[in-house]
Amino acid sequence: MTDEKSTVTEQSANGSDEAVSEKPPAVTETVEPEGDKPKVRAEVADEKPSRRQVSISIRGLLLGILVAALAVGVGVLAWLYIGAERQIDAQARQSDNKARAEQVALDYAVNAAAMNAQDLNGWKSKLVAGTSPQLKEKLSKAADQMEQILVPLQWNSTAQPIASKVRSSTGGVYVVDSFVSVLTKTAQGPEPLQSTATYSITIDSNKDWQITDVGGIGAAMQGR
Repeated sequence: MTDEKSTVTEQSANGSDEAVSEKPPAVTETVEPEGDKPKVRAEVADEKPSRRQVSISIRGLLLGILVAALAVGVGVLAWLYIGAERQIDAQARQSDNKARAEQVALDYAVNAAAMNAQDLNGWKSKLVAGTSPQLKEKLSKAADQMEQILVPLQWNSTAQPIASKVRSSTGGVYVVDSFVSVLTKTAQGPEPLQSTATYSITIDSNKDWQITDVGGIGAAMQGR
């Protein structure tokens, strides 16, 4: 009996030891999950700076694209402005050249139509003024032939400008039609004759605005 009790006591003691020894692992299992929580939080915390960096990178990229687009837009506007300014300058220059050609032609037509038999040398000088060397020679010969008519008729004519218009222009060469009102007196009639003379005048702006051709010199003498 005594042996059985001691055996039971030892078993009970062993059982209690085993029960005591089994408790620490249970405590460890409950502590370990709690110990893992800070690690998860740390990992979540580590993800936040990464997201911020991605956000900042996207903003920087968008800002760079915006700046580039603005630069391109400004460049295009500047190019368009310069192109428009050049076009306006070219149009203004072309308009000025046409006006100058018309004025040169009209002034010449007035001088060519005003003839005085008593001062033919003065008329001849105006007739060849501003003309090219080739045309000057041609007009001088024509004036000598006309002198044979003007002197006997005691020709005296005055001229007033009417209008002048560029008919065509090519490479700086202008063909201008000029119209002048001519009042003519001769020995054949006591009353002056009113007429309109038309001149076709070619002007080369590339040669210092020289007159290179003239048509209609005899127009002022029509009607007599």
